[in-house]
Amino acid sequence: MRFDADKETGLRNPSSDLPNERKRSSWAKTKPIAEVLASKLSATNIETGLHIVATPIGNLSDITLRAVAVLRAADAIACEDTRVTGKLKSEFGLTAKLIQYHEHNADRVTPGIIKRLKSGETIALVSDAGTPLVSDPGYRLVKTALHNDISIISVPGASALLAALTVSGLPTDRFVFEGFLPTKSIARRKKLNRMTEVDATIIFYESPKRLAISLGDMAKILGNRDAIIARELTKRFERVARGTLAELATQINSAPRLKGEITIVIAPPEVAVPISNEEIDSLLRAALVDQSVRDAANIIAGATGLPRRLIYRRAIKLKTKFSLKS
Repeated sequence: MRFDADKETGLRNPSSDLPNERKRSSWAKTKPIAEVLASKLSATNIETGLHIVATPIGNLSDITLRAVAVLRAADAIACEDTRVTGKLKSEFGLTAKLIQYHEHNADRVTPGIIKRLKSGETIALVSDAGTPLVSDPGYRLVKTALHNDISIISVPGASALLAALTVSGLPTDRFVFEGFLPTKSIARRKKLNRMTEVDATIIFYESPKRLAISLGDMAKILGNRDAIIARELTKRFERVARGTLAELATQINSAPRLKGEITIVIAPPEVAVPISNEEIDSLLRAALVDQSVRDAANIIAGATGLPRRLIYRRAIKLKTKFSLKS
């Protein structure tokens, strides 16, 4: 299995933002689509307040009619990068003023936005791509608006984590979104150790430059679970690579330098199978060679599905008996 075009699904997204010639269905011939869309837009009711507006994560066609209606009616649009949102503004003929809002200026900019909202204006909050507040700025603004009795209106839409989850082929009935892992190795491994006992599909965002080392840590700590790497979702060269964490780590190590936004989806731990104390001790001895007692217990508990406290007690006994270095 290789991390390249011939083994990945979705080499070219057929619904990408490039123009395509499509056959018109019979229902479309009965009424011009432009007329239908214009009717829906004009009928959209826009409340005053703070609108949390999801924007496309790549394919501009993924914007919703309601999002367009809100952005066109807004008195101002709070956005991370005015250059990025400026392209959206140009594409859809928006006239609202853009207010730069990000984690570094939130304390300074929030009071002004709240003042405008209290005066009765309609403000839209967007991120550079996807749903605001999901690994993006906005939490402090929403919280402050609520404290000032300002209406918060959700305008849902594109989300990279949900897009990746739905194409993953992994369980979707229960999942945990963990955002970006810490950049420092110790903090990253500590967070992954906390995830070993989570009985759910796990979703992470990751930077291309840290992808290989993160996958290596995941395979070592979470076990060799099935997973996917989704890259450039909804864009022209959408890629989805599938395999175990170890396989994916190997692929990335040998792949050319990657670009684009990346979402990792990891399967839940497998249902525990009966395992003898001798097998547990053997696994612990191997893990204790280069892991602390706590980390070794977390790893083996995650791999076997056995209670961590039970594994931890056996690890302590082994360390004492054989004087293994933690």
